[in-house]
Amino acid sequence: MTASQAPGANSGVGQTHDIGGVAGDRLKAFIERVERLEEEKRALAEDIKEVFAEAKGTGFDVKIMRQIIRIRKMDKDDLDEQETLLDVYKRALGMNPFD
Repeated sequence: MTASQAPGANSGVGQTHDIGGVAGDRLKAFIERVERLEEEKRALAEDIKEVFAEAKGTGFDVKIMRQIIRIRKMDKDDLDEQETLLDVYKRALGMNPFD
């Protein structure tokens, strides 16, 4: 009997089993994929933070840049509706300088 075949070897660490219809190996693979993707997401978030810091260092307003990025992601119809409502609200408050 080898060490890996000895009773109690690995103490169950790293071993997976099919329990209650759940394939342990498959579940473990999914979890490990998500963990790798989460790590990539953290790295990307750090890269984005560095780009914003660089932009700020050259004089750009990061808050406005984030707003532009959010607007560019929006559906055109949603953006048009939002801009129309914003205009209506501003007029109702007497904030439109063109009236």
